[in-house]
Amino acid sequence: MFGPFRLTNPLSGGLLWKVPWRLSRHQKYRQRERLRGVDTIVSTVDSALARLGQSLKKVEMWKKEMPTEQEMLPKDKYTVFDRKVKRYRKGIHSKCALLLRVGEWGSRSSRGIGEEAISVCA
Repeated sequence: MFGPFRLTNPLSGGLLWKVPWRLSRHQKYRQRERLRGVDTIVSTVDSALARLGQSLKKVEMWKKEMPTEQEMLPKDKYTVFDRKVKRYRKGIHSKCALLLRVGEWGSRSSRGIGEEAISVCA
């Protein structure tokens, strides 16, 4: 159509709606900071409970099963599991995009997804 309300190339399927497959260094930095923030919160809660002489089963399970940011492989930091994708991994780019592109948000952790998790989730 012609006129002020015609479709533009980006709106009709151009670069605007495509998600790049590689993260920039700034996106990677922010992702590492988010992971470190979670690690800090878990250690703070654990130390506060230890001072009170208490512990929570969920916190102990998190510390035992989940790797810290430094222990994680880059594959686990910057990609998430998706059984519909060719190599079972897709990049993370923003929280909103992650919410829209990953089903069952919150039921699975993106940390430490290895071969055993792929067989469980598939």
